[in-house]
Amino acid sequence: MAYSVLLPVDTDESRALHQARYVSRFHDAPETVEATVLYVYPPDELTREEEGAFEEIDAAVAAAEHLEEEEIPVTRSIEDGGVAEQVVRTADELDADEIVVGGRKRSGVQKVLLGSTTQDVMLSTERPVTVTGTDVVLGENVERLLVPVDADERRARHQAEYVAGIPGITEGVEVTVFYVFRHQDYKGAPPHEFEEVDAAVATAEYLEERDVSVDRAAVGGEISRKIVDRAASLDADGIVMAGRKRSGLQKVLMGSTTTDVILSVERPVTLTG
Repeated sequence: MAYSVLLPVDTDESRALHQARYVSRFHDAPETVEATVLYVYPPDELTREEEGAFEEIDAAVAAAEHLEEEEIPVTRSIEDGGVAEQVVRTADELDADEIVVGGRKRSGVQKVLLGSTTQDVMLSTERPVTVTGTDVVLGENVERLLVPVDADERRARHQAEYVAGIPGITEGVEVTVFYVFRHQDYKGAPPHEFEEVDAAVATAEYLEERDVSVDRAAVGGEISRKIVDRAASLDADGIVMAGRKRSGLQKVLMGSTTTDVILSVERPVTLTG
C-alpha cells in the first residue's frame, strides 16, 4: 500500500512548493507515495452561489504540478469551512500516514512564527504532522534523521513507529536517536549514558530490529539548543519530535521544547505525539 500524504496549502506559492518538494524527496516516491493537495476556502470567503475551484488557487496548482512532474500520483481536493477542521477530517478520510504543512512564516523584524492553523492541526490530530516553511533547506533525498526522545516510552515508541514507516528508511538513511540530560553540561556533571534512558534504548532497538541504521547519542545541556546544534552538526534532513502531551482534562498541549525547535531550525520538523 502506498504511503499517503496530505498537503494542505494556503495561497503562498513558495510555502506550497516547499511542501511538495518535501514529499518528492521520499525514496522512490513515484512508486511508494500518493499525495493529496488540499485547499480549504475559509469561512465566509465564498457566497452560497459561488463554488470554489482548485484551479483558481495558484499555490495549490503549483504544488500539484510539481508532484506530477515528479510522477507522484496526486489528487486535487478543495473544501470550504474551518480550515484546521477540514484538514483533520480529510486526513482521517484518507487515513493519511502524514500531514505536511507549511506553517512557518516571518513577521515583523524577521521573527519566525507558527501559524494558528498549523498549531490547530498539530493539536487536533494523532497523525504525524511535518512542518516545512519557506526557509527550509531541502536536499534531494532523505539521508540523515535526528530523533530526539524524552523519558516517555509511549511517545518515543510513536516516534520510532513513524520513522520505521517512512518509505525507503532502510535504504541508506542514518537515524540518530538523541537524548539530552537537562542542564547537565556544567563542570563535574555526571556522565551522560544513553543506556540509562529506557525510552531511548527502546527506540533504538525498535528501529534496529527493522533494519534501520541507528546511531545512539546523549549529551547534557539546554534541551532545545542541544537538539538544534546536533541537527546542524549532522546536517539532518529532518527532525522527528514527540511534542504533543495531554494535561488536565485530556487537553492537548505542544511542549515548549518542540515549539522552540520548530521555530529555530530551517529543516523539516515532524511531530508525532
